[in-house]
Amino acid sequence: MRKSNENSLQEVIEQLLDQYRLRDKLNEVRIRKAWDDTMGNAISNRTTDIRVKSDTLYISVSSAPLREELQYQKSRILELMNKEIGGPYLKLVVIQ
Repeated sequence: MRKSNENSLQEVIEQLLDQYRLRDKLNEVRIRKAWDDTMGNAISNRTTDIRVKSDTLYISVSSAPLREELQYQKSRILELMNKEIGGPYLKLVVIQ
């Protein structure tokens, strides 16, 4: 039987991610993979950078028309990426 003061492995991992500030990097890796898989080649090939800082996703694209189109899709992008990383972690999307 598990003692009440023991944490599950998942809880310990979550605590370590927060303690060592690794959650942003882990989410960034997950989002980079999800971006390529979810958005398709046309968008993925024109994406120059994806970064996560705190609860904000920064997406840089090389095409002005694509940048404009993605501005209108921010809420959908937020929804898709949060689904990929398993929770409402991201709060804001910035298209650059």
